[in-house]
Amino acid sequence: MTKKNTTSKHLLNNTLKSYALEDYKTALISRECSALGRIEVHTGKAKFGIFGDGKELPQLAMARAFKNGDFRSGYYRDQTFMMAIGAFTIENFFAGLYAHADIQADPTSAGRQMGGHFSTHSLDENGNWNNLLKQKNSSSDISCTAGQMPRLLGLAQASKIYREVAGIQNNNFSDNGNEVAWGTIGNASTSEGHFFETINAAGVMQVPMVMCVWDDDYGISVPAKYQTTKENISEILKGFQRNKNSNNGLEIFVVNGWDYPALIETFEKAGNIARTEHVPVLIHVRELTQPLGHSTSGSHERYKTKKRLEWEKEFDCNRKMREWILKSEFATEEELVQMEQEVKKMVAGGRKRAWEAYTNPIKSERSEFISVIDELINQTTNHQSEIEAIRNELVSIKAPIRKDIVSAGRKILRNLRYEQPSITKNLRQWIQNYSIDTQPKYSKYLYIENDSNPVSVKEVLPVYDKNSNLVDARIVLRENFDALFTKYSNLLIFGEDTGNIGDVNQSLEGLQKKYGELRIADVGIREATIVGQGIGMAMRGLRPIAEIQYLDYILYGLQTLSDDLASLHYRTFGRQMAPMIIRTRGHRLEGIWHSGSPMGVLLHSLRGVYILTPRNMTKAAGFYNTLLEGNQPAVVIECLNGYRLKEELPVNLGEFKTPIGVVETIKEGKDITIVSYGSTLRIVSQAAEELEKFGISAEIIDAQSLLPFDLNHDVVKSVAKTNRLLIIDEDVSGGASAYILQRVLEEQNAYQYLDSAPQTLTSKDHRTAYGTDGDYFSKPSVDDVFEKVYGIMHEANPNKYPNFLK
Repeated sequence: MTKKNTTSKHLLNNTLKSYALEDYKTALISRECSALGRIEVHTGKAKFGIFGDGKELPQLAMARAFKNGDFRSGYYRDQTFMMAIGAFTIENFFAGLYAHADIQADPTSAGRQMGGHFSTHSLDENGNWNNLLKQKNSSSDISCTAGQMPRLLGLAQASKIYREVAGIQNNNFSDNGNEVAWGTIGNASTSEGHFFETINAAGVMQVPMVMCVWDDDYGISVPAKYQTTKENISEILKGFQRNKNSNNGLEIFVVNGWDYPALIETFEKAGNIARTEHVPVLIHVRELTQPLGHSTSGSHERYKTKKRLEWEKEFDCNRKMREWILKSEFATEEELVQMEQEVKKMVAGGRKRAWEAYTNPIKSERSEFISVIDELINQTTNHQSEIEAIRNELVSIKAPIRKDIVSAGRKILRNLRYEQPSITKNLRQWIQNYSIDTQPKYSKYLYIENDSNPVSVKEVLPVYDKNSNLVDARIVLRENFDALFTKYSNLLIFGEDTGNIGDVNQSLEGLQKKYGELRIADVGIREATIVGQGIGMAMRGLRPIAEIQYLDYILYGLQTLSDDLASLHYRTFGRQMAPMIIRTRGHRLEGIWHSGSPMGVLLHSLRGVYILTPRNMTKAAGFYNTLLEGNQPAVVIECLNGYRLKEELPVNLGEFKTPIGVVETIKEGKDITIVSYGSTLRIVSQAAEELEKFGISAEIIDAQSLLPFDLNHDVVKSVAKTNRLLIIDEDVSGGASAYILQRVLEEQNAYQYLDSAPQTLTSKDHRTAYGTDGDYFSKPSVDDVFEKVYGIMHEANPNKYPNFLK
């Protein structure tokens, strides 16, 4: 049965009184921040505001049940909670609103996220783990509705792993799995697939997760009747309610969001159930309001009836708490009025301090810049009036931003393009130094920047001895994974068919029996939460490998990979990371959805994640060995048609390393440079043998990793020798081949060595048709490669290479 809590008289005791007044003050502070934050936006001091007004009391109750070591995975309404756990101040609130690019001022993102997106610091300033057991933790929010849900599942699962897997290292991460992962979401966002997928997975897995739904009956302007069947999320989730006859399911509570004592009791019970029993819990908090509207972009008077607005005023949770405090005689009217007046002063003072802390450094930077301009004006007679106009316009700006300063300098330089370099030297130097100092405030930490970035891991070649045998390539992976699971006690791998049968290609065959069902795990068909499991567990010190069975199906999890994983380190200014590995397989096999190679999609959406494309399973195993020595998240794409090919089994399993960001020349040549990766390299190699018969010597380079690509710029060295370049892959035109071409031509400046136009050869723009003929007429073939290269050589020397196709 669903449990509905009402106010319990036994809670009205001295303990409740001792923190009721403290909580009421926090609620007042949060509400006043929301009110003043709205003003800051409407007066132009901030760009946008989305606040937590009307949700204060349930967040206070959640904070009371939240313990050190616990994790939050929530959304952009939770400012009261963050204040209540001591992780967010008034000054932090306004710093975030102003986009103050300083991690001390805005500890959530250093101004990179709009206000209302919260996080705590899992890493110190050097990128080392903090002791997560000594702090209350919040994973970093994203704006995408329900985007926090997949990660929540992984945060909760980590506790299960730490409790139930023997021998795992949990220092600073877990106290025997006693940590709860708390999720928050708005009622309308429960309509998203991520919500249902996560709730179902949590019920199956039985993990310590408390999911809190803040229900104010709306999703922006759209009422609940358009959002949720029966307009009631807890009602339609009753089938998930656990009972005596099943080993899984959830516990469900329903409570009114204005009933403070009931909220305290409900959250305490929910937290205890999750913490002790490892049972997921849903708390449906109803009858909440949104007194200031959805955001600063509009007013809720546009879509709410007068009756609804009157009800919201009456049932405002802060107002109801005030009434309850007076009725309970915890404080007098005079005492509450005094508290309310003090809070207004506190928040106004915090806002003023935050604004000054944000604007004063920029004003100082402007003053320094003006000094450079004044010196320049005295040195030149050219365009003085234009320069003075730019200077004076900058000086007149009451609250300058950095864009104003840099843009003014660049405009002046344009005007002085004919001036002697000695005259503009100081200005050019100032702009250059300013950019060097300023750009990292907005661009740093896309990738791991300390020694734990695996690009610093040196190559270790596989070693073979006289006893090394040719085996199915899957065996190389299996034996290497065996070595890794022995080496790393915190290593996990999970996915569809990963456990019992050892994945669809049996490269984990027998390992579940050896290492257990939690470390080598089967999961349901639910790619988004497979990715989320990996993110959440990696954020808690585990090393998960999340399997996506086929590359085509990674699209199910792409939103989570792109919006959450890829941006995590960046959006927290390097204070959080999730060193997970996504293992998948693709490129070439059979049919539309088992031969995809959507590399351009991944390259464009996963900046922040490494994308590695090994040509065989030994190379793939080497990538896993390399990645586990660092903390950078990555996708490893194995060749789907390569598991039954023969490879020699190395003796240094778990130890050989494939370098990241390093290309490999697998065949030397003098006439043309061909760059490719993955399964296509076998096609290219066969074509190269045929080309040799016609007097064409092709140099073949295996890209190996696309993100990062060729950090040593070895491709351009090859082009300087051959003077011709062809990029070949199985993506559609304009996909990964175009990306590689841009890197080689623009970053490596290979254009200067070319005697022929650089070209690409890709798959057709349609999906791959089924069967051998479908493959031949959809993807690059040996014949296609031969004719493409021959055509390039014909253009260079038509007499030696006559055109036989016309």
